[in-house]
Amino acid sequence: MSPAPHGILLVDKAPDRTSHDVVARVRWLLGTRKVGHAGTLDPMATGLLVLGIGQGTRLLTYLVGLPKTYHATIRLGRATTTDDREGETLGEHVDATSLPDAAIAQQVQRLRGDIQQVPSTVSAIKVDGRRAYARARAGEDVELAARPVRISRFEVTARREADGHLDLDVEIDCSSGTYVRALARDLGAALGVGGHLTALRRTAVGPFGVEQALCVPARGEGDDVELPLHGLGAIAAQVLPTLAVDEDQAAALGTGQRIRSEAAAAPSDGPVAARDGAGALVAIIEREAERWRPLLVVPPEARC
Repeated sequence: MSPAPHGILLVDKAPDRTSHDVVARVRWLLGTRKVGHAGTLDPMATGLLVLGIGQGTRLLTYLVGLPKTYHATIRLGRATTTDDREGETLGEHVDATSLPDAAIAQQVQRLRGDIQQVPSTVSAIKVDGRRAYARARAGEDVELAARPVRISRFEVTARREADGHLDLDVEIDCSSGTYVRALARDLGAALGVGGHLTALRRTAVGPFGVEQALCVPARGEGDDVELPLHGLGAIAAQVLPTLAVDEDQAAALGTGQRIRSEAAAAPSDGPVAARDGAGALVAIIEREAERWRPLLVVPPEARC
């Protein structure tokens, strides 16, 4: 019997597939049920999905909050019920193509920085225990509270006329939890013409780029595909401070024991990745007085 796989898989999601479809396919291909993700993508969206495999699912806690980068297309002149191309039309505006660049730039500027954003009504946010999208599709009125998000970059890279509307290609750097569909909606509303999203591609999650990712074939399109996993130690080192531990310290951490914290070797007061001499992840630790306390311990057979 092959050993259980452990690690992080970077996937370039194809359009018209749900994130759940990709997770289910990876489970089948790797022969394990222990597969999770660090943030979904809508079916119409493409791009980077970060999956945890085996013990890698436990590392997702430290990846899910990473900032995201998107390439998107916003269509001005039409608002929809879902804030994207899959929704029903709420209103059409015939003069969106005449919008001057200066007016667009002014409203884009107002959507940068730390803002309060009302998520789309078809989001997966729970309202009284039920997903907002389930309530909306059942015909219920859904009102979601605004939440703080950070838009570090919102840049228009191109504009063109399309079907009587105005399409804007944009690049967006934002905090986790940002709804790009809502940015399209809010930009269109601010300009008085309505807006929705027609294309979305996630190009980065924290330090991980879509160019590092691979496509996972759909069922029947390639059951013998290789899915190379990234080691937990290498991934953790890209998102957390690291601390090298010797063999005795690794053994102690492996049994849930605390180890002494030397001031000169204390890289952070927050979570730290403890790695052995080979760079494998032994544990995620946190400083407690003069000791390191393990928050997450990786079993020896899963260290990589």
